[in-house]
Amino acid sequence: MLKNNVVVLDIIFYVVLPLAVWNLGRDLLGDYIAMIISTIPGILYSLYRFFELKKVNFFGLFLLSNLIITFLIDVLAGSAIQLLWNNVIYAYILGSIFLVTIMVKKPIFLYVTLDLVELQGNDRGEMKELFYSKRILSIFNWITAGIALKFIILAAVKTWLIQQYGVEAFDKGIILRQALNWGFTIISLSGFYFINRELGKSQTPPIDSNNSESPT
Repeated sequence: MLKNNVVVLDIIFYVVLPLAVWNLGRDLLGDYIAMIISTIPGILYSLYRFFELKKVNFFGLFLLSNLIITFLIDVLAGSAIQLLWNNVIYAYILGSIFLVTIMVKKPIFLYVTLDLVELQGNDRGEMKELFYSKRILSIFNWITAGIALKFIILAAVKTWLIQQYGVEAFDKGIILRQALNWGFTIISLSGFYFINRELGKSQTPPIDSNNSESPT
């Protein structure tokens, strides 16, 4: 079900339900509580994705850690406007982390892809050696840099939205985040195309990008 309807489910759990909870619940519950409750559909959906992997790996642990941290900074914010600012700060931190992994030659997207190819039955050690070849590593670096840029752009635009609209920036941020996620999907699929082309030169089985998930 998940693989065949991932776009529809993303829209429902990351956009439609959060916006519905926010707009319908804020008058009754207040802005802050409505914001927190609106994140629950996305959290439950992301947890479902985590358990769908049927294996604890780098991507699964990253996804779970991100969910826990995001939930904690929301709950501990104490107010609606502080919740928005906490998410801006966290987006900058995530962007910085992704850039650091490039600097230390361990781009996060490479390890996410290793999980993917291992689930497809490939030997992790052999694929890691191939991925660290100069040309393929360069592609992983660029994709990881693209993810970092997504977080930085998201944080910068959210900052402007908060300054312009206050708590009313919340629903605009939901739509913006999902739009950037879809933009990253296009970038990652393009990256898989070039990676598969390089793998083809070594007669290695291609990566099935239809099963790929965004680390974000």
